[in-house]
Amino acid sequence: MTPGFKKIDAIIVAILIIVAGLFLYRAGYITPVEREESPPSHDTNNNTSPPIIPTPPSSFIPSYRRDVSPEDEGVHYDKIRICREWWYFSAAFDDPDSDLRDWVVAVSFNHMARGDLLGQRKPDLLLVSLFGPNGETYGGIINKKRGFGILYTGTLIASSPGVNVEFEDSWAEGEYPDWHVHAEDKDIDQNHELIVDLDYHANSLPLWTIGNRAFEKSKSTIANYMLMGCTVVGTITVDGIEYNVKGTGYLEHSWTPKTITRGSINGWDWFHITLKNGWSIYLTNFYPTPQLISSRFSKTNPFGTIIITTDNGETLTELRNIDLKITREDKKIFPFVKMPSEFDLYAKPSLHPIYIISQSLLFGTNIKVDAIIEIDNAYNKVWRFPTFVGMKVGRCLINGSISWSDDDGDHEIPLEGFGVSWSMRALL
Repeated sequence: MTPGFKKIDAIIVAILIIVAGLFLYRAGYITPVEREESPPSHDTNNNTSPPIIPTPPSSFIPSYRRDVSPEDEGVHYDKIRICREWWYFSAAFDDPDSDLRDWVVAVSFNHMARGDLLGQRKPDLLLVSLFGPNGETYGGIINKKRGFGILYTGTLIASSPGVNVEFEDSWAEGEYPDWHVHAEDKDIDQNHELIVDLDYHANSLPLWTIGNRAFEKSKSTIANYMLMGCTVVGTITVDGIEYNVKGTGYLEHSWTPKTITRGSINGWDWFHITLKNGWSIYLTNFYPTPQLISSRFSKTNPFGTIIITTDNGETLTELRNIDLKITREDKKIFPFVKMPSEFDLYAKPSLHPIYIISQSLLFGTNIKVDAIIEIDNAYNKVWRFPTFVGMKVGRCLINGSISWSDDDGDHEIPLEGFGVSWSMRALL
């Protein structure tokens, strides 16, 4: 067949297709898609769906960082190399049905190293605190004795597997994904009676923030894991009046070896924050140098972490380049040492090689956090000579934004919410 006939055949086929289409259209077999227009509504009470909030890019989190066993949840200070272990629970009562809406609570069981509270001979510590939005403060911190010897028993007693820890009439128990916490302030607050009774349910897997968990599992001598966005329900009794509470909770468990002495860490700032849009923030910053030095070099501190989740911990945005600058302080508790009351927070992805895995998906997104954190209501515990350690636990507020760029353009989402703060400062 010649090229001329090929062209003629193609033209004939095209004409036949067009004619057939016109015939079917005229016959009513093909109808144009008409856009339905609903009549204008005169119902002024018609509810509209809330706008969809863009979510920030997620970090790459290897599966081994989210693998926690019942043995991991249990006791580690019974090992010869471990000297310090904490189980820390907090909650922000943001649910509209909570009797104590906008209040926060913190409960922590701390097996301190003997040198942490130098001269006290009371290294077992219990924190039970409740804070309201209008300056209400209940509970506090108490430390008690621990015996010596191979068969010693302390005020704080823990076992494995799972969380199983008690401090006199206060205790916590359970395994992922459910725990129960019961805490009584007893002789902590002489002016009030406080009883906390809460159930925690995890909505996502835990996350290891410190420690190589790929192979070592619970044998690691230094480790920290936490859970964000837990569902918390229960009761809180204040001076004989019981309140039903519900909100967003956080759980944290850490342990460290004897090689990390009190002089290795001169302070920390911890924050568990719940936002109005349903997101959650976990923020920590550790200071290996005295406050006089660390406050002047906040940009060079490599020991900070901020983790943001938009879905109760399923997906995480982890930023490791933290500049947490103290902008306002309380009165001096020791020479050159003051407790912080307000911070400027700036965070972005870190270029440090040890964080390259979690930060890899964030490069090129221009993601950053810029916010102010204010501690609006707090309890202070100060151990003076010869201990020289101070702790401040309270209710905090955050106001700022997170911004990033992606294929849909530039985004900036406000960060506004409240949560629990915990700061520690040591003279030496």
